[in-house]
Amino acid sequence: MTGPVFVLNAGSSSLKYQLVDPDSGDVHASGTVERIGEEGGVADHEAAVREALKAIDGEPEPVAVGHRVVHGGDRFDRATVVTPDVEQAIEALSALAPLHNPANLQGIEAAEAVLDVPQVAVFDTAFHRTIPPAAATYAIPADLAREHQVRRYGFHGTSHQYVSRAAAAYLGIPLEHSRIIVLHLGNGASACAVRDGRSIDTSMGMTPLEGLVMGTRSGDIDPAAIFHLHRRAGMGFDELEQMLNRSSGLKGLTGMGDMRDVQAAAAAGDEAAEGALAVYRHRLRHYVGAYFAELGGLDALVFTAGVGENNSLLRRRTLDPLRHLGLQVDPDRNEVVSKAPRRISPDDSPVAVLVVPTNEELEIARQTAAVLRDGRG
Repeated sequence: MTGPVFVLNAGSSSLKYQLVDPDSGDVHASGTVERIGEEGGVADHEAAVREALKAIDGEPEPVAVGHRVVHGGDRFDRATVVTPDVEQAIEALSALAPLHNPANLQGIEAAEAVLDVPQVAVFDTAFHRTIPPAAATYAIPADLAREHQVRRYGFHGTSHQYVSRAAAAYLGIPLEHSRIIVLHLGNGASACAVRDGRSIDTSMGMTPLEGLVMGTRSGDIDPAAIFHLHRRAGMGFDELEQMLNRSSGLKGLTGMGDMRDVQAAAAAGDEAAEGALAVYRHRLRHYVGAYFAELGGLDALVFTAGVGENNSLLRRRTLDPLRHLGLQVDPDRNEVVSKAPRRISPDDSPVAVLVVPTNEELEIARQTAAVLRDGRG
């Protein structure tokens, strides 16, 4: 396969696109079509794809389309060529990702109507299909879990896969003999333990709600707290779900969902903001310690995504209490701003601490090219 991949990330009201060369990583064009189906916007996803194609007019013709699909369930452990059967499976898995899979499928159908090139679905959950049963299983009645597909699936898989591979390459160690923890810290956030290039545990669970404190999501919470709020506060389950996903996390603790705003408030003496950051860092250390033990040691701890790549204060304050584990940052290196992978720990520290910018679009393009090159369906 020679030529660029048209990477699409279809949401319910927006379409993000990028035309990228999977070999060189060169980005020919990128952008977002917004307000799909809304007044002043385009009519539907097919119209959005046509708008995106206008924006890349004059660039090299795409040889394939790579689609981000959030949930692959138990069915998909790798990227796959889109067929009617695959589309039916994505639709069936909408029960597990009702906010994402339907829109992802609309993007696929729109691209099929407009472009006569192979279409490949790349699943956020696929990288985590290697998680062993002990880490993937929730301790509820087994028959109930099987019937309703209740298990840990994990998300941000394309990011964790790209970053762990890039970290091993940066350090010059073989990926197949490596132990790496990746912290993907954006508005959504997750941790992943990667052994020998394979995910063995991750903080997000059946949905992206479990795990770390996020911009608007609570992360870990005692399930009984939901029943308590239902009984005592009179909150319905739809209201509770909305609260945990949209009004919790940093926003719930401070009224601000953006880490930059919270950190600025803390610097100005806001006690609630500083308290929220302490909760955020505590949860990070909780997962780092757990995965350190699970991996039996560590070659690298890697920060990535918007917060992880750009927030030097968070990195330092998170790791300062973990120096006994060989995790530390060099003050000068930690302040360097760069779009390249970099080491922020001293050369002689037992564990390398890295900042590796993620590139999910390039990972989707590479997986798309690999599927077509290998003839996998």
